[in-house]
Amino acid sequence: MINLEEFKEFLLNDGKSDNTIKSYTINITGYVKWFKESFELELTKLHRDNVIEYKSYLMNIKKFKGKNLNGRTINAKISSLVSLNRFLVDKGIQKEFVIDKKDCIKIQTEYANPCVIEKKDVEIFRQIILENGDLRLYAISTLLAYTGIRISEALSIMLNDICFESKEVIIRKGKGNKQRIVYLNSKAIQALRSYIKVRRADGEYLFVSRENPNLSRSVVNREFKKYSNIVTPHMLRHYYCSHALDMGYTIADVANQVGHSDVRTTLLYTNPSRKKLKDMAELL
Repeated sequence: MINLEEFKEFLLNDGKSDNTIKSYTINITGYVKWFKESFELELTKLHRDNVIEYKSYLMNIKKFKGKNLNGRTINAKISSLVSLNRFLVDKGIQKEFVIDKKDCIKIQTEYANPCVIEKKDVEIFRQIILENGDLRLYAISTLLAYTGIRISEALSIMLNDICFESKEVIIRKGKGNKQRIVYLNSKAIQALRSYIKVRRADGEYLFVSRENPNLSRSVVNREFKKYSNIVTPHMLRHYYCSHALDMGYTIADVANQVGHSDVRTTLLYTNPSRKKLKDMAELL
């Protein structure tokens, strides 16, 4: 039987972020469940025939309004199995590698800009939150919209990571555990200062909650949904990338600010949105 706690420790030692570890654990739990239901056996090691069969199963099951899982979701599950395979070999549970990245589905690089909101949408969203008196959510939404950082990065910020004088914040837990400096504008600084004035005094994290040392992503997502079905924490990251490029930032500027390890990801935001592409198609 697979020891998930040891697997988590293996991923942590491998430099994986907390979010990646959580995602991989969920994916492996799904594979273990499928294996047990399919063969009425406990999973002890990986066999290539089983993995290929599971991949086929993922490609054909219907989820979310009758639609198949997309390639990125399936590849995330395959990547989790690759790591599990490495873990099992590392522990001496099995000798052979039966799956690798080559087993991932080939996906054509996305062309359309993923941002579907504009500056007006962001400002209205922030104002509604402000008028409702939620200074914590107002600070979070402003920080995301005007720095482009990931929600996981925002929730990992410590109070002493921020320097208002230099208009900087240290992101210590970026993707791949990379650390970087992010620059703040006056909107972000004002929103953060207003929140800090009413913030609970105890706790090292910037965004605290009553139950945990820091606020959870699920709570933030739930709070966002109270005000919009379109504006999400990740959509604000898309907005920042698009808006910054429109305002004259270079590709390198944006990549450094948001933590893109590959500038090809940043280049995506120079393309027209899906809506614009659809509108252009109607002109043909």
